[in-house]
Amino acid sequence: MTIFQSLLFFAVSFAASVAGAICGIGGGVIIKPVLDVFGWAGVSTISFLSGCTVLSMSCYSVARSMLAGEKAVDLRTGTPLALGAALGGVLGKQLFAAIRAAAPEPEMVGGAQAGCLAVITLYTLVVTMQKRHLKTKRLQSLPACLAIGVALGIMSSFLGIGGGPINLVVLFYFFSMDTKTAAANSLYIILFSQITSLLSTLVTRTVPPFTWHTLLLMVLGGIGGGFVGRAVNRRMDERAVDKLFMALMGVIIAISVYNTMKYL
Repeated sequence: MTIFQSLLFFAVSFAASVAGAICGIGGGVIIKPVLDVFGWAGVSTISFLSGCTVLSMSCYSVARSMLAGEKAVDLRTGTPLALGAALGGVLGKQLFAAIRAAAPEPEMVGGAQAGCLAVITLYTLVVTMQKRHLKTKRLQSLPACLAIGVALGIMSSFLGIGGGPINLVVLFYFFSMDTKTAAANSLYIILFSQITSLLSTLVTRTVPPFTWHTLLLMVLGGIGGGFVGRAVNRRMDERAVDKLFMALMGVIIAISVYNTMKYL
């Protein structure tokens, strides 16, 4: 990969991580489909680089939040969700490997990822637009939290997006969290799922080919984006965050539909 391509990957990672830190979607839901459009690396490589970037951004954001003594993360609910997501991260990685092995063409997995992402994002957008009319729940059951966390971890790991918009909808509907609280808890969940997903890749020795300078630039973009996004989030009200979130969903759906057609 050329220096120019690596710098463009950095720019995408930084911008996506800014938006991800503001909305709590992790950034990977933007990074993965956008980099797929360029086609400069294989599907597995892009998923791996995206996952590492999301991990660095979420690690920075969560650590800063806890060191600052902020109480946005509901540990009683968030920790079981995060532990479930950790298990789901491993299962999602195994699902990705199984589908890739079964596919006639390796790049067809990219089509499956893009198609699933388009459907999930469209559903998320519809729910977000109707959220004022929905009657939410307040689940506290440990088994329910673990099960929901596992499902979120599987989706995020398989799609290579870290967590994405589905986290916010789930946290809003099942736990009655407002937008900013859901964003903070989403990043906490993403952190756990991405750690186990990365460890699973390392342990099974399925790390795809990549260039170190590209990985370093993307990780720096993730941390820098997390820093900027966290600062911007403090200055935005929930209504503005919701508008940004819905605008991003529209863009992601369009890109995902394009990628589905390209791969399949």
